[in-house]
Amino acid sequence: MSHKLWSPPSGIRTNIDDFRDIIVNKYQVQLETYWDLYEWSINNIPKFWEEFWFYINIKHSVPFEQVLEENKKMNEIPRWFLGAKLNYAENLLRFNDNRIAVYASSEANTSIKQITFAELHESVRRYRAALQYVGVKVGDRVAVYLPNCPEALIICLATASLGAIFSAASPDFGVPGVTERFSQIEPKVIFGCNAVIYNQKTHDSLTKLKECVFALPTLQHVVVIPYISDYSMDLSTIPNSVTIEQFLSMPGEIIAPLEFEQVPFNHPLFIIIHGHGGTLLNHLKEHRLHSNMKDGDILFYFTAVSWMMWNWLISSIALGTPIVLYDGSPIIPDYYRLWDLADKIGITIFGCSARYLTALEEHHITPQTHNKLEKLHTILSTGSPLHSRIFDYVYTNIKTDILLGSITGGTDIISCFAGVNPTLNVHRGEIQSPHLAMAIECWSEEGKKLEGDSGELVCVKPFPSMPVCFWNDPNGEKYHRAYFDKFSSIWNHSDFCLINPVTRGIVMLGRSDGTLNPNGIRFGSAEIYSIVDQFNGEILDSLCVAQRNPSTGDERVILFLKVS
Repeated sequence: MSHKLWSPPSGIRTNIDDFRDIIVNKYQVQLETYWDLYEWSINNIPKFWEEFWFYINIKHSVPFEQVLEENKKMNEIPRWFLGAKLNYAENLLRFNDNRIAVYASSEANTSIKQITFAELHESVRRYRAALQYVGVKVGDRVAVYLPNCPEALIICLATASLGAIFSAASPDFGVPGVTERFSQIEPKVIFGCNAVIYNQKTHDSLTKLKECVFALPTLQHVVVIPYISDYSMDLSTIPNSVTIEQFLSMPGEIIAPLEFEQVPFNHPLFIIIHGHGGTLLNHLKEHRLHSNMKDGDILFYFTAVSWMMWNWLISSIALGTPIVLYDGSPIIPDYYRLWDLADKIGITIFGCSARYLTALEEHHITPQTHNKLEKLHTILSTGSPLHSRIFDYVYTNIKTDILLGSITGGTDIISCFAGVNPTLNVHRGEIQSPHLAMAIECWSEEGKKLEGDSGELVCVKPFPSMPVCFWNDPNGEKYHRAYFDKFSSIWNHSDFCLINPVTRGIVMLGRSDGTLNPNGIRFGSAEIYSIVDQFNGEILDSLCVAQRNPSTGDERVILFLKVS
């Protein structure tokens, strides 16, 4: 029996309720609950996405002729919104006024910078003009090697406005990781910084940037931001390098207007190749409907630019929802740093990793008594399964009347399969529900649908944020091997899960490609890690792996521990 921790307040009307009414009235169907709407959405995939397109008012220059290539199987990667032309950046910059669009703070500078939509609009215009001046055009690649700062957001939007492709690595990446990521896409321009501060230490970025530049021969321009004002900006040994001030001054006195290259719905935007329209549409569904974003909300997610949650975060400004960008350690000067920030700014939706919440619990941190958190109504968690114990911790030590939304998806789909739902109860240890129009199921190894038993997380119908393709994979072999090898024509996400047959909530059990199977009993490594995590300070790191006997096929589980 699942333990209920939160219920929707009585009398509260959600955006999901409003959208359900639209469907009920237009199609004359009886949809009384979320589950009724969910079943309708997965049985009417094209109609759902068409109605959401108009509900959310996607800005476009050319309307679509057909929502989905319905004659194609899922593994044939059907196209969406055929004929439509739009631009991701234009949708995010639909507002151009004096409301706050971005709050930014960091470990290095604890003050809170505010950027209005009008200021953001002007900054994107200037960056776009400079990128266009140096020859960036449709399909070119622009890379950033930057912390989670306003400049990264501005560069992303300026790149997208040109129909170019954006890719990011955060400063904690080493040179091999950066060059491996960027060498595949052959960027024309890279933006870096001089240094960053993390855990009260200044970390040089110029040396790593220089090594990356020498390893990326396609780079024509290297632009460096003086992120730490009192640190060196000596660029003399970095080829083709200029400061950000020099770069932005290149167009001279020309005042180029901010325009948006109109591209097809599936035109590449991010790497893995996700399209302008699919990224936008799924994110806005998750923001408006599942996160129930309304006027007055402020969204924070503790993330780096290299994590897909950064892409997810920034899309919310298309709704007029301000975002909070934070760079640095989340526990400096103490473990209350981010909760103090929530109080100062008035954050209403607070996102973080499951590991962050676990660290708070391990160190007995109690925002419930230390902070006010008056405006906070939702906490989101992802990155790894959220243990049942941490559900209890959140409701006991952070806030009792909070919607705790554990969410699951991935970089692969740059969105969520399941997660937060303001219309349903929160049960201990469970993700509340599949998201609308995401036809996910739990399957056995033989492809049998399961309830109440653990198996593979699959999606049996297409969705708009499926990758358009993989980079340097002209025949789609890598793409199909990654998701369609295990079950014919069915997306296999390689996550191990269990669906509660009573609540219909989802329990994530870790990666299925790391599934343990001793004596025929299958379970995820997360079940072992959840026990290890209960030790407070005695264990520094752990690794749980399977070892198979090549002669007998028998398997045993080995747990490696690094003790303090």
